[in-house]
Amino acid sequence: MDKFSIIDFNTKLSYESWEDIFAENNANAIFNNFFNMYLRIFYSTFPFKNVHHKSCNKAWLTPGIKILCINKRKLFLIQRNSNDPNLTNCYKRYCRILTSVIKLAKKRYYNSILTYSNNKTKATWNIIKNTSYIKPNTHNITSINANGYLSFNGQIVAETFNKYFV
Repeated sequence: MDKFSIIDFNTKLSYESWEDIFAENNANAIFNNFFNMYLRIFYSTFPFKNVHHKSCNKAWLTPGIKILCINKRKLFLIQRNSNDPNLTNCYKRYCRILTSVIKLAKKRYYNSILTYSNNKTKATWNIIKNTSYIKPNTHNITSINANGYLSFNGQIVAETFNKYFV
């Protein structure tokens, strides 16, 4: 919540007519009217936002490494707000240790994939493909201008390419 949303919320509350709420004699009805008005203003001022979390499909990332990364973040925040050189050295040492643990975890994971695979070459290329972050270019040609006419027929598209390249 930012400062301007809270001001907007307070402004909307101040413009409401409160006589309708207190016109009832029943305490439950008064509370329900107040609560409905409050929620209506609240949801109009602070709408829901969908937050999408990236799914982490790194099989080598163990719960222990996740805990180490969380601790590294906490240590970074402490170190950032401090001028202590010992704390800075401790943070740098922790980062080096975490990096070596991650490298070792990756190495063990990929070695186990290669060890238990029947086709080592295919497994190697799958590892390279998955770790290189290069997405294949897929260009699907669905139409072509053949003899001055736009054609969507797959047979005509294929024959036009054959004529061109032969």
